[in-house]
Amino acid sequence: MSVDLLRVGVISLLLTLAACDEPAPWARAAVQPALTQVPGAPRPQSIAWNEAKGAFEIAGVPLKAGRLWTFDGSTEGFVVTGGAALPGAPVGLEISNDGADPVLRSPMGLALDGGRYSLVLVRMTRTRAGAAWDGAIFYRTAAHGESGDFQARPIDGDDPAVNETVVVVYDMARLKKGGDDWKTSLIDQIRLDTDNQPGGGFVVHQIAVTENPGPEALMTAALSSTAIAAR
Repeated sequence: MSVDLLRVGVISLLLTLAACDEPAPWARAAVQPALTQVPGAPRPQSIAWNEAKGAFEIAGVPLKAGRLWTFDGSTEGFVVTGGAALPGAPVGLEISNDGADPVLRSPMGLALDGGRYSLVLVRMTRTRAGAAWDGAIFYRTAAHGESGDFQARPIDGDDPAVNETVVVVYDMARLKKGGDDWKTSLIDQIRLDTDNQPGGGFVVHQIAVTENPGPEALMTAALSSTAIAAR
């Protein structure tokens, strides 16, 4: 037998033995696909997110945003006190409320003209039941920090159920407490309180601070949302 034939035979034998060490395809461990965060069932509302346009709309009309966060693989500087905020898969901001009175804060330094941009929109899905819903929003300016004397409550999209997606709407031009302070201030930071106690979970899909179409349009939108939901 020639040396070349012997070498070929040895190589063939080694390849055969190596193949024997590989498990059969049916015996190999399955690879679990990456989890994907999909928005839950949407609540019918007149203010909605238009994915194609990348903007919030009211009755089909886009709302011009002074700030828009979409959380595409990043927390975009948002943090949770009393819990955790992590980038979702593939997008969104996953929030876990682990402590008492958990709150979500935006980055500081927003420099938002409150007179021009006085509508805050938070599109979120509740992923886990928690304690009683809070829903209050607070803010910081150069003149004052977060305070119960300056806050707003949702006018639409309040208290989402588990696996329900809503747009929580805050009319900052008409605060629950604080009068015209938002409209006459440069807004440095916003803070959202979700639940009062630990246990709850959310995915925040988008947050925007937009121009305000006015009380009549917002009231009509809120009433339309109620009428649509009742059908």
